[in-house]
Amino acid sequence: MANFTKSRVPRFSAEVYQNPYLPEGGREVHAIVTVTATGGGTTGGRPVTAAGTGGPDAGVVIMVDCSGSMDHPPTKMRGAREATAAAIDTVRDGVGFAVVAGTHRAAEIFPGGGRLAVAGAATRAQAKDALRKLSAVGGTAIGTWLRLTDRLLSSAEAGIRHAVLLTDGRNEHESPQELRAALDACFGSFTCDARGVGTDWDVKEVTGIASALLGTADIVADPAGLAADFTQMMEKAMGKEIADVALRLWTPLGAETVFVKQVAPTVEDLTGRRRDSGPRSGDYPTGSWGDEFRDYHLCLRVPAAAVGQEMLAGRVSLITSAPDGLASPATPPQPLSQGLVRAVWTDDVTVSTSINPQVAHYTGQAELAHAIQQGLDARKSGDIDSATAKLGRAVQLAGASGNEETAKLLAKVVDVVDATTGTVRLKAKVAEADEMTLETRSTKTVRVKK
Repeated sequence: MANFTKSRVPRFSAEVYQNPYLPEGGREVHAIVTVTATGGGTTGGRPVTAAGTGGPDAGVVIMVDCSGSMDHPPTKMRGAREATAAAIDTVRDGVGFAVVAGTHRAAEIFPGGGRLAVAGAATRAQAKDALRKLSAVGGTAIGTWLRLTDRLLSSAEAGIRHAVLLTDGRNEHESPQELRAALDACFGSFTCDARGVGTDWDVKEVTGIASALLGTADIVADPAGLAADFTQMMEKAMGKEIADVALRLWTPLGAETVFVKQVAPTVEDLTGRRRDSGPRSGDYPTGSWGDEFRDYHLCLRVPAAAVGQEMLAGRVSLITSAPDGLASPATPPQPLSQGLVRAVWTDDVTVSTSINPQVAHYTGQAELAHAIQQGLDARKSGDIDSATAKLGRAVQLAGASGNEETAKLLAKVVDVVDATTGTVRLKAKVAEADEMTLETRSTKTVRVKK
């Protein structure tokens, strides 16, 4: 495994897209903030701590479901071992890592002793050898897996802390309240990507875990696809360069925040995650970043004003307490980039009623995700008319916005009569994997067509 050298800190840029013009007395301002981080991908950022020279610069824990259902069929357990081995091969030299077996309790499979091993040729070989200990027996209590992962990652004091969770079933051996308590306890400690294998797991449960811990969620219907998926996930994790980035939003006296949503690459409502950072500012956590972009939709409510007046409606900054990627409570927050949101009052109706293309696009993408969720829920409850209407609207939105991947997934659930008008018929028979894939990936978006 190559020992990548990190030499550059990522650079952040923020661009604001909006129509700042409001009619006389208008109060609501919408803006899309596009944030781009560049700096070298897996070779940019901080210096790597080589094996044996000190603590790891980053830490990752792989949680593997080992409940009894993972042996039905046996290809799931076999696929999980192969996927975990592939992920271990992708861990960069100098990164701390561990493997946790999850059942109705959590157990350290490697390295043991409540710590992380430092990745190198020898430890990777030892970890893959230890995977033979993985066997399918017992129940499922995901909260215990998360808490053990938190302890392991916290022990290393690594700057970038990440986890991967694989499950094939429902969290039946602890209450929803226990899982929620574990998620709350782990929030801010590490990010987590979650994967469901097969079709016996609960989509909302798995996507909820990933959402709560600022990670991604997806389905791997065929266990044969696990190794490729785990490799790709770990490659992305190894590309993270800077930890604990927050979107800081300042608003002037009299203004208020209606909502803050991530709208690309997925839809994620961040409004309820605000943490006050000053008299009129709040921070919205976004997790760790590598070479990537993310887009955010802000809605602000400002005091009404007369024609001709102008005001700064909001200031958006990217903040981190760890400019070198190493979290430190003593390090003051560092601004990485910022953008301004304006409000200008006019009596020109044409100007004030114009909708910015980026705002319109992402409003449609958010509606698309919501329509899919509502349509699938209605379908499950037997409300055919509502399901047809909602999924038809989703087809219409997917086509209009150029979201081809979502359009393909919808076509496996409905027969499309006319995509332009959203005229569809529900398919009489739908493969469970196809329905779950659509639900899991419903929040994935595309950017504005150029």
